[in-house]
Amino acid sequence: MPLPQTFIAPQQVQAKRLTLSVIIPCYNEATTIYEVLNRVEAVGLADEIIIVDDGSTDGTREILKTIEAEARPNVRILYHSHNQGKGAALLTGFQVATSDIFLIQDADFEYDPREYPILLKPLEEGITQVVYGSRFLGGPRKAMNFWNMVANKTLTFVTNILYNAILSDMETCYKVFRREVVARMKIRARGFEFEPEFTAKVLKQGLRIYEVPISYNGREYHEGKKIKWTDAPIALWTLIKYRFVD
Repeated sequence: MPLPQTFIAPQQVQAKRLTLSVIIPCYNEATTIYEVLNRVEAVGLADEIIIVDDGSTDGTREILKTIEAEARPNVRILYHSHNQGKGAALLTGFQVATSDIFLIQDADFEYDPREYPILLKPLEEGITQVVYGSRFLGGPRKAMNFWNMVANKTLTFVTNILYNAILSDMETCYKVFRREVVARMKIRARGFEFEPEFTAKVLKQGLRIYEVPISYNGREYHEGKKIKWTDAPIALWTLIKYRFVD
């Protein structure tokens, strides 16, 4: 049966693909940085990969120079003249990143880039503007140090109380978000206190964070783990401070 002349076939609207910048803060990761970069590239989702060397002294810079000589087209490497902290390295990356979505990737093997599709899906579907990969939602994980777990859960609990949230893992590395989220912020953190400051300011914008389960292969201190027990009280103070100021 022929269609009426007034019938107009619906146009299939194709959503614009969101571009992705992977930002890798790096400090003294000579044994892992090359392979981490390979793993990120193997996923095939990053439009640009920005590595920020934060004043490494263990040979990491020489490895990064080797990577630069390989002329990998989507890789950009920036160097701090001296160590300033993870937050400072991330801010440098944010300032030059150009994609729609920013994804934070540590320069070690604790987090698996093969999980990028899980992290990106809620953003691509327009469900949220911010996604966290949670180590405490049932994904496979290497047993972490007990006191590290206590510190993580305590800081997350305080976050939930102060900001009326129900997060399970505030301190996760895998934070993925639309670029405009961080563009609206003034981040002051220079060290590991970036995690609570960023989370506090996301929640104070009225945004709800979407969590997805991820795997976690935590490393030991003799393997190069950087965060220390002294970072916990700094994170706690950061959460309290930004609840009432800025």
